[in-house]
Amino acid sequence: MKKNLSLLFSVFLIGNVFADEGMLIPSLIKAFESDMKAKGMQLSAEDIYSVNSSSLKDAIFQFGGGCTAEVVSKKGLLLTNHHCGYSQIQSHSSLENNYIENGFWAQDLNQELTNPGLTAMRIVRIDDVTEAVLLGISADTQKEELKANIEQIIKDATAGSHYTAQVKAFNYGNSYYLMLKETFLDVRFVGTPPNSIGKFGGDTDNWVWPRHTGDFSVFRIYAGKDNKPATYSSENIPYTPLHYLPISMKDRKNGDFTMVYGFPGSTEQHVSSNYLSQIIQTERPARIRMRDLSLSVIDKAMKNSELIRIQYASKQARISNAWKKWIGQIDGLKRLDAVALKQEAENLYLKKALSNDSWSKKYGQVVSKMNALSAAAFDYEFKYAMGIEYFYVGAEYFKLIRSTQDLIMNYAKYLEEGKVEEIKDKLLKSSKTFFKNYNAQIDQEIFELLSKEYFKQINVSVERKNSASIIYNKSAFTNASRYEKLISQLNKRSFKKIKKDPGYAHYSEHYNLWVSNVIPNYYAFKDNMDVLLKTFVAGKLEMFPNKKHWPDANSTLRITFGQLEGSSPADGKVYTEHTTLDGIIAKYNSGNPDFNLKPRMLELHKAKDYGSYAQDGELWVCFSGSNHTTGGNSGSPVLDANGYLMGLNFDRSWESTMSDYMFDPNRCRNIVVDIKYVLWVIDKYANASHLIDEMELKK
Repeated sequence: MKKNLSLLFSVFLIGNVFADEGMLIPSLIKAFESDMKAKGMQLSAEDIYSVNSSSLKDAIFQFGGGCTAEVVSKKGLLLTNHHCGYSQIQSHSSLENNYIENGFWAQDLNQELTNPGLTAMRIVRIDDVTEAVLLGISADTQKEELKANIEQIIKDATAGSHYTAQVKAFNYGNSYYLMLKETFLDVRFVGTPPNSIGKFGGDTDNWVWPRHTGDFSVFRIYAGKDNKPATYSSENIPYTPLHYLPISMKDRKNGDFTMVYGFPGSTEQHVSSNYLSQIIQTERPARIRMRDLSLSVIDKAMKNSELIRIQYASKQARISNAWKKWIGQIDGLKRLDAVALKQEAENLYLKKALSNDSWSKKYGQVVSKMNALSAAAFDYEFKYAMGIEYFYVGAEYFKLIRSTQDLIMNYAKYLEEGKVEEIKDKLLKSSKTFFKNYNAQIDQEIFELLSKEYFKQINVSVERKNSASIIYNKSAFTNASRYEKLISQLNKRSFKKIKKDPGYAHYSEHYNLWVSNVIPNYYAFKDNMDVLLKTFVAGKLEMFPNKKHWPDANSTLRITFGQLEGSSPADGKVYTEHTTLDGIIAKYNSGNPDFNLKPRMLELHKAKDYGSYAQDGELWVCFSGSNHTTGGNSGSPVLDANGYLMGLNFDRSWESTMSDYMFDPNRCRNIVVDIKYVLWVIDKYANASHLIDEMELKK
């Protein structure tokens, strides 16, 4: 039986798409229309994606470049996850106005808060431009010719418009698609529930089912009076969308059709068995260890200070999110025996290639080359990952150095251009935000722990010229007044002093070594592997033409479909498909501080004041579905058979985090906050029913 199960998964890995697996390109959705209708969908492909008329795609936005959001009213009202809007929530919070702790609800348009730099982008259209990109390509000058072709395609696509465009490779360059974009530059903060709802469960529940998190926040897109994107102005007006999502007020049931429409970040379904083995055995455990150390400092400090809890809320969430995900990912891949399944899939691929002389010549060696390359060069990937953890996730003063580096390196040029004072003013302004959320003692503790671990992991013995105490007591980059003095008085004679600054000296020495020694080799490894992966995927497409293939996620707009359903992820475990408000109260009664509630929630539960949002006397909070999702799908709308909004995707179960590498339809589930719970919080809990009045409710 085990042999048969493994063979089944081998066939699956070679390209057979289960009905619930895959992240589909919207412009190609017609090919999947019959499968989706078999699941219960009532829409047509044209309803989902259309260039000639408004469609569901016009309500879907990439939020802040990393999450997904959806428009739910004629006035540009935007829903996304609480954790997607968390940095904005945190930036507007203070001890006097603690929106993290207490929530925030603008009572009218005038109270909606601006967010410099925050964007919302929609896709205007998606075009297959493979033929145009590859026109005239030769092996000798491929990169230059590719670049020139892509630039011309973008120029032609955007001529005479306010749109921007991007051409992205799919399937490692076997195909290319143009994304024509409209990016809105004025996105305002409308409302958020308190952490006790939006982050209910904290780290305890993150990546876990059953889940009871009200993971949502509310924003609004503003535009110029011509309804086109415009930078912030008090004259801007709420955006009128081409399409907005009606709200599904229907009762839910197990087996209901579900569709997720959003911007998934990245998946790696095609990696070789050797590469996957090293991810499981080496890279992920080392990164988890680095974040263990950071979180040990931050978590302790946040428990003892309200100010630190505000300062580090967003940072802690960002660090812990991937940390816990990776723990579950390793566990899931090991439980599935993923490396062995990869090896069986590779054997099946090779057998197919050797069955035909032409295929043998093109594809017969590619699997062995992929595994050999990974065995020989994975160390560069490992050291690259360690550098990311140390220089970008670790000590925060490194970030301040990077923000200052451009002025330091190009001072003479900016002086000649007369821009020095302007840049200094910007740096001083941004540094106020930096130091508002900075604690030198916490940063020093993190620096000490991560420095020791980093140099141990990369097998480097470091002479401690500048100890942590010297850096944090003397460096201009670890203290607000010292930094302000440095920037204010910066001139030609400052640079010798900066080079001797203990914080700058430590960072620049080790960062430059990483950049000069690790980065080039890492990118060479990735480039070489991508060449092999391009051939490998081409073999899948050619040798298995009757399979349904899908390209890895790459932060472009995608669709995935499945059903509202629970799972049985391991022996003896059976998960139901939804949770209720009763479960929130039960967790609160456990005494775990991650399950703290405000009195208002207890009052509403006691009164069973659920209004029209109840189902069979219960208030659903979350539900799970068999949709294939990943990072970037946070905030994505989960749509019912009619295209109405059922909820907001916000997580996967712990057993599902392996789906970035391998999707198991029996255990992989996405987690959704029910839109009726969202509306209940807005209406009954927050008394902000004016926002619901904007929406179109469908029974």
